[in-house]
Amino acid sequence: MFGADRASLGLGMELLGTGDGSAVVRMAVRPDMVNGHGIAHGGYVFLLADTAFACASNSRGPVNVAAGADITFIAPVREGEELVASAAERVSYGRSGIYDVTVRRGDEVVAEFRGRSREVGQLG
Repeated sequence: MFGADRASLGLGMELLGTGDGSAVVRMAVRPDMVNGHGIAHGGYVFLLADTAFACASNSRGPVNVAAGADITFIAPVREGEELVASAAERVSYGRSGIYDVTVRRGDEVVAEFRGRSREVGQLG
């Protein structure tokens, strides 16, 4: 799935690993990702977390999409910094699941994301 994700690949994201309900994705903050305050636009941080969530929720095979998500921004991120998003399944029930994603700059947590997935079968 990640190999066909033109949005994430176009932003330079790298899939570092996947497991059973988990994934780790890395992204460097580029100059075109910085807002008028000189910090990374929150949408890019969300997109990184959402990509890790997507990889984790699709790690077992059935097609899953986001049913909803929210994020808490903890610390600002600046141009040139490298972010790593680690996603882990918390619970699955029926065709739904809940995933938590922690976004870090080194050892520092900069955002926490929670995504809700829904299995939809095959798309297309």
